[in-house]
Amino acid sequence: MGWGMVWLMLVLKIPIGLLLWLVWWAIRQTPDELGEHDGGDGGSKVPHRPAPHPRSPFPHRPRGRGPHGDPTVAAPARTRTRVTRARTREH
Repeated sequence: MGWGMVWLMLVLKIPIGLLLWLVWWAIRQTPDELGEHDGGDGGSKVPHRPAPHPRSPFPHRPRGRGPHGDPTVAAPARTRTRVTRARTREH
């Protein structure tokens, strides 16, 4: 075991110790006094705005190009592949 391994074993215990101390500190905290409560709702005093209308869904088909737009592109011609036999070599 090298010095690097010993150093890492000691240094990595520091965050674990700090985490345990934080948990211990949080457990020992006393709750806030309830007598200091002013009776408000605890929120902001901004007036409530209604939610905006939901957006309409996207169209399912492409939109028209208009009366002066380019015509739609035609689909390419279909082609059929041919299956051919390999040539035989004649000596």
